[in-house]
Amino acid sequence: MDGKLNAMTAAEYLELLAREAAAVEFEGPLLAARAAGLPPDQVADLERAKVAALRVRSLLERRRQREVELSGLVDTAADLAGLRDVDDVLRAIVHRARTLLGADVAYLTLNDDDRGDIYMRVTDGSVSARFQRLRLPLGAGLGGLVAQTGTPYVTADYHVDERFRHTGEIDAGVREEGLVAILGVPLRLGSSSLGVLYAANRSARPFAREEVALLGSLAAHAAVALDTARLLTETRVALAELSLANSTIQAHSASVERAASAHDRMTALVLRGGGVEDVVAAVTDVLGGALLALDADGRELARVGSIDEPDRTTLAEAVAASRAERRSVRRGDSWYAAVVAGTEDLGALVLRPTAELVDADQRILERAALVTALLLLFRRTVAEAEGRVRGELLDELVSRPVRDAESLRARARRLGVDLDAPQVLVAVGDDTAGRQRVLSWATSFALSRGGLAAARDGRVLLMLPGSDPGAAARLVAKDAARVAGRPMTAGAGGPTSGPDSLGAAFAEADRCLSALTALGRVGEGAGAAELGFVGLLLGTTGAAGDGEVARFIAAAIGPVVDYDVRRGTALVRTLEAYFGVGGGLAKAAELLHVHVNTVTQRLERVGQLIGTDWQQPERALEVQLALRLHRLRTGTTS
Repeated sequence: MDGKLNAMTAAEYLELLAREAAAVEFEGPLLAARAAGLPPDQVADLERAKVAALRVRSLLERRRQREVELSGLVDTAADLAGLRDVDDVLRAIVHRARTLLGADVAYLTLNDDDRGDIYMRVTDGSVSARFQRLRLPLGAGLGGLVAQTGTPYVTADYHVDERFRHTGEIDAGVREEGLVAILGVPLRLGSSSLGVLYAANRSARPFAREEVALLGSLAAHAAVALDTARLLTETRVALAELSLANSTIQAHSASVERAASAHDRMTALVLRGGGVEDVVAAVTDVLGGALLALDADGRELARVGSIDEPDRTTLAEAVAASRAERRSVRRGDSWYAAVVAGTEDLGALVLRPTAELVDADQRILERAALVTALLLLFRRTVAEAEGRVRGELLDELVSRPVRDAESLRARARRLGVDLDAPQVLVAVGDDTAGRQRVLSWATSFALSRGGLAAARDGRVLLMLPGSDPGAAARLVAKDAARVAGRPMTAGAGGPTSGPDSLGAAFAEADRCLSALTALGRVGEGAGAAELGFVGLLLGTTGAAGDGEVARFIAAAIGPVVDYDVRRGTALVRTLEAYFGVGGGLAKAAELLHVHVNTVTQRLERVGQLIGTDWQQPERALEVQLALRLHRLRTGTTS
């Protein structure tokens, strides 16, 4: 009977264990035996069986809990293996800590080395915003003590635990969250403490040793997650820096190759006698964009691509800055490089690139400016040498008499000039300090048209192919004024052909220039035939003609001229003003800046000298003609 009872009791307890019955159900068989009036020794056997079954139940429960904990740790390790975002991993660890320990709240704080305290990073189960924003000084509160010592701490009732240095801010946050029992373990990586992982309850209960160990394992995983994230961040930064360095090296290498290519091309074009347009083409081929080359006056020398000419103010300022800094400068979307030779400004290069320029690209533009300066100097030297040769030829052609016409023809043919073709001679008056500049322009102007230019007797003289002296004179006057920056007067003679006739054409051009100046037509260009009766007189002027003109002037206004010379008066000037305003006394007085009575008195004196009929139409015409011829002969102006 006893064996049968023991077997029945064992079966009941196995069944309870199999269905994971609650601990209270294990009292059932014992109560049934007592109710059945079993002997005390049998009841005692049942008591021992119950205790053994409960021990087995507790062991199984601990193993199941351990399996859950190990599963959580395995999941955490898996999260770390596929780490993508450190915040996600830390949130998962904190959530597992709360779940595995059955805690009301779990949270994680990290050390702030810059501020010297710890701050809340992740919470799970928290409802207080104040608690979630807490910062703990090292050594303050449970967390501050764990962070400072690197040792786990646990308290069943934080508010009455005197082991911790309480602060008003920390206690208020913990109280608002309603926490009582708190467990904190350090996040350690080697000997370094990174922060603290916590589990907390809103009721007083102790945390078991196994729970401390479990939370410590989760904290170790959290430390690994933080260190892995740090390493990944450093790796990404290093990779980004390497990528940037590689891009920089590649860009530098490309710029060096461009510079070498540009240097080779510009060296080659200098050696083969290239021009500014070749430099511009080479630079744009290497750097891209559009490039404009300008001379010292801002005129275009060469252009590649679509680029607007800069305004004068911007150009002047940029060129001055480039010259002062000895490098290219940026203004707006364009780069400027001054073209200089010593202290002389020769022009500028203006580049509008399609991409940002690096230092090596700027050096290319600056080297191009240097090559442009060399080419301009070389071209100017060649032009000056050729200009001297051509000028010497023209000087001999207008010198009379011509000694060896055939020799002059041969020399002209070598310069591309046909002396037997129709030619016009143009004289430009320029006695100022800028005559050399005008002569340089005239040399280039004549060369471009197959002619000659020279300086002679205070004039700049041009011989140009053609048969229209007036048109040639007007073109020369206009272009010379643009170069000189002031009005220029040009007189023309011809057309003529043959070496023997050029001297006479020069004399005619020179007299025409004098006539234009005397007639007040400064800044104009004209041929002798366009000057009316003055032109006719000029055409017949020679030794005999000059005598006739002098006699005519003496007969018409000689006494007035002589009177001015003897007395230092201004009768001739008064007559010119009087006729110039159409015979009005008041207007003449205003023009002369004298009183009208003074004009009247002077004109009365004129009548006394040359006769009172000088205002009659026939006499008045003779007087006006004599006045103009007198002005022409003396070179004076009214």
